[in-house]
Amino acid sequence: MSLSAAMREYLAEIYRLQEYEPMVSTTSLAEKLEVSPPAVPRMLKRLRNEGLVVHIPYEGVKLTERGETEAIKELRRHRVLEVFLVDVMGFEWGDAHEHAHELGHGLNDAVAERMAEMAGQPDRCPHGEPIPNQAGEMPDFYDTCINNLGVGQKGAISRIRTHDVEKLQYLATLGVKPGEPFEIVGRAPFNGPMRLKIGRDEQVVGSELTKSMWVTPETAT
Repeated sequence: MSLSAAMREYLAEIYRLQEYEPMVSTTSLAEKLEVSPPAVPRMLKRLRNEGLVVHIPYEGVKLTERGETEAIKELRRHRVLEVFLVDVMGFEWGDAHEHAHELGHGLNDAVAERMAEMAGQPDRCPHGEPIPNQAGEMPDFYDTCINNLGVGQKGAISRIRTHDVEKLQYLATLGVKPGEPFEIVGRAPFNGPMRLKIGRDEQVVGSELTKSMWVTPETAT
């Protein structure tokens, strides 16, 4: 059976959420996909019938091996399209996710691979998320939320984990983008703002934004 765009979207979102919760709740899915809660069980039933997910009522859902394979394919298509939109077509990184979401419904593998070739075979999307290779393998990486680090720690920004356009635009004005070096210069108590050195400049970044900043510390191996 050929998977619909909606089925592919659900699988990719379950894959993303499994990083935080092994059994993904239907509530989390509804919030992330911006659909009504009653719509989620109906789609999960379709995915379960196709052998793509295991759904345990009142516990959550997780991908089967086949479901994970399909989810990774969808992530590759989506993230390659984001890179193409930004690096080849010149869109801002804040707009890339929404445009890729709209355009990706009809994107097949042949077109996605031509885009990847034109964009230089990228291994990260504009927001720093890893792009699976053609064999469906995720690159190895280690990073953590910057909120888990203390004053004096250094490293490089790896991912910006939000699709909020206004947040992305604001972070860009601060120079906060994947690949940029950082140092935590100061930190207010009780999850207060951080004073960060980004490149050569110092910036004060509030906790609502720092929780979206994932970084690779210098000590990571």
